[in-house]
Amino acid sequence: MSRSELEQTVSEQSSVDLVTIAQAMHWFDLHAFYQQVKWILKKPGGVIVAWCYTIPEVNDSVDSVLDQFHSIDSEPFWEPRLKLIDDKYRSIDFPFEAIEGADHTGPFKFVAEKLMDLDEYLAYLRSWSAYQTAKTRGVELPRDDMIGSFKRAWNEDGHDQKAVKFPVYLRMGKVGNA
Repeated sequence: MSRSELEQTVSEQSSVDLVTIAQAMHWFDLHAFYQQVKWILKKPGGVIVAWCYTIPEVNDSVDSVLDQFHSIDSEPFWEPRLKLIDDKYRSIDFPFEAIEGADHTGPFKFVAEKLMDLDEYLAYLRSWSAYQTAKTRGVELPRDDMIGSFKRAWNEDGHDQKAVKFPVYLRMGKVGNA
């Protein structure tokens, strides 16, 4: 967006307290995006918070199958920029004054949890961009044998529904006077 478009559609210069980005920053032209963020955030002290989530966690059995699916079967179909998510946004360019937590670490981690059955879990996996890329190339993921592995691992404990945990990582920063 041009500065005038930004002002017309979002807000005036130095007028916004908080900008948030959820599971998307790795797709942006960061240089252009950060220029706009710095233009729109209040100075000093306007805050930017970016977060991403990594692969879900269920239990050792399901997670073992997911690890193979994610790192072997899906690997050829992941965009290189998605490695920034695997790194929990630690290595992403983030030119803001760090907002540190009590333990002075970052990115900050919390966990979102959702109760799912196997069909919902597999539907989630099919929402991945690697799945979509594979499909456009004529490759069906997950393969039938992988679905069988997921079914065996999922049904080991006899429970249809499981708590699926999504680790979420935050990067937080603020702008100075400039």
